[in-house]
Formats: sequence, C-alpha cells, structure tokens
Amino acid sequence: MNSDHYSVYPVVDARVRIGPPYLTKYERARIIGIRAYQLEYGAPPLVSPQLVGSTDPLDIARYEVDNGILPLSVYRYTGRGEAQAIPLRTLLELGRKIGVKY
Repeated sequence: MNSDHYSVYPVVDARVRIGPPYLTKYERARIIGIRAYQLEYGAPPLVSPQLVGSTDPLDIARYEVDNGILPLSVYRYTGRGEAQAIPLRTLLELGRKIGVKY
C-alpha cells in the first residue's frame, strides 16, 4: 500500500489533504479563544454587536468564527513534515456539507 494515499478520513474534497475535512472542536475553540482575547483588548469586531445581539467578546468571536467572517487559515501538519494551510471558510463549508454540529 502506498502511504502517500492513506487517509484515516474520507476524501470529501481535494482541497483538504491533511486531517479531517472539517474544523475540529479543538481548532474552533482555539480560534474563538484567541479572537475573544483580541476583542477584549481593543481589536475592532468584524461584525456589528447589534447583529450578534451581544457585546460580549466571546459571543462576537463565536459568531465571527461560525459564520466564516474571519479571514484566516488553519495550518495542519503531519509527522512527516508536510504542511497545509486551509481557509476557515473551506473547513466550515465542508463541515456543513457532512453535517458537523458545533
């Protein structure tokens, strides 16, 4: 068996070669935590607090992540030294396609 084609996860989309084809709960938690920290210390929100219905930085960060508003990529690495940058929107889109609930 060729190890280059082995994957634990089903191939849902060719854009994701490393890891699961969705945003994991650990990646999501880390992004929300970092974004909430930024908002707490004065970074401007990318969405109106009226739209979110709260001025709490954690609620705003959760909304920004869950709706793909943040312009960022998730970097994933393998033990063999391979790396891949996957846009947040792509992971959210594929997660919705498979039915991932956060």
